[in-house]
Amino acid sequence: MMGHSHAVSGAMLFAGSAPFLPPLLLHTHLRPADVLLGTVLCAGAALLPDLDHHDGTIANFLGPISKILCRLVAWISGGHRHATHSLLFVALMGAGTWAGVSYLGRYFTMGMSFFLLALAIKALRLHPPGDGVHTWLTVMGLSVVGVAVMDRWMPSAPGWLPYAVALGSLAHLLGDCLTKQGAPLLWPHRERYEIVLIKRSGNDVETKVLVPIMTVATIALLALTTFEPTAMG
Repeated sequence: MMGHSHAVSGAMLFAGSAPFLPPLLLHTHLRPADVLLGTVLCAGAALLPDLDHHDGTIANFLGPISKILCRLVAWISGGHRHATHSLLFVALMGAGTWAGVSYLGRYFTMGMSFFLLALAIKALRLHPPGDGVHTWLTVMGLSVVGVAVMDRWMPSAPGWLPYAVALGSLAHLLGDCLTKQGAPLLWPHRERYEIVLIKRSGNDVETKVLVPIMTVATIALLALTTFEPTAMG
């Protein structure tokens, strides 16, 4: 799947699960502001498994910084669609974010928010076209502004942030399981799991059917959970 599709799927899953799973798993009900922030950051987190892709959407979102990071992760994980496309990676991302939020507090929270917001801006194409210097500088600038705005509503240690990171990573894996190459969900076991609905990334099924459906669903779910918070309670 394309980076844009992964981001929209992450946003949809967070918006749809916000009224149900956080109370069950985290023993807390999310405020409307938490739902909005979490939806945006989960969209960015849905790009995290592609840290192993040196030429994907994620490789260009922070210019040379992200290029180096992705090459390093690809080398450590065994290449594209290996270790980072597993349930183990999802668990590590969630646990690592929980540890950062719990023990490092505000600095980690805002740093992680900047990173995820930059991913979301890049994946959703909320920037000038291309991958040049002007593009990634714009992404960084917008992310700084966005985090400054988030700082007004974001708790120092939001318990829902690890959930958003894990859910976004899981959304990516589920999306890749709809393609021919599948994903090695149980890595280091090498078997790949797939139910092929998308025969080629960027085809009409993905861009003209799945993405519009997920976009409309996300907007509708946000309307229910933020503007009508009792509708799904």
